[in-house]
Amino acid sequence: MRTIKSFVMRAGRMTDGQQRGLDQGLPRFGLELTAGAPDFDAVFGRSAPRTFEIGFGMGHSLLEMAAAAPEQDFIGVEVHRPGVGALLNGLLTQNLTNVRVYQCDALEVLRNCIADASLDRLLLFFPDPWHKSRHHKRRIVQPEFAQLVRQKLKIGGVLHMATDWQPYAEYMQEVLQAAPGFRNQAQDGGCVPRPPERPTTKFERRGERLGHGVWDLKFQRID
Repeated sequence: MRTIKSFVMRAGRMTDGQQRGLDQGLPRFGLELTAGAPDFDAVFGRSAPRTFEIGFGMGHSLLEMAAAAPEQDFIGVEVHRPGVGALLNGLLTQNLTNVRVYQCDALEVLRNCIADASLDRLLLFFPDPWHKSRHHKRRIVQPEFAQLVRQKLKIGGVLHMATDWQPYAEYMQEVLQAAPGFRNQAQDGGCVPRPPERPTTKFERRGERLGHGVWDLKFQRID
């Protein structure tokens, strides 16, 4: 049966910098789904706290987080080539070595390339909320997703989600509250205050000027 995707493939023009990122960065930082589960200690040349980001877009937040935390390792997954190229170009420009990149479906990477109980954090920032009711089945946050994330996080590891659409925040909270093995880190059982480690994007700043909100949720794996 064909798997329902939470994303839509979009064509986009490549800038010179993005193409440079793909040409020069993929051989250094790119990983392949078909290669199966790598030994990430060998890939990064060390054992360090490890963060997995689903759908890094144009890579601005991932670059900022990686630059701010050189003692940590990051694995980013994005399906859109311009975004992958932009991130890779940023890694080359900033001479960062603590990021590796997949260009494919993040759920396939989680299932096939990430060892169980190996991640310290999993980030899902501003996923498509699929507003229409008939499209809710396309939302990446589903009970099955919660259990896959639980399987890949270490005990004590954290799933950090953010959205700029309150109904989706409420939906994500509902799914994770019902999922076994997680604890909401918000004291009131809702959303957490904006975490300082999540960079503010240009899109988010523009939304704030227009009076739009952003909701952050953090759920910790407890067993």
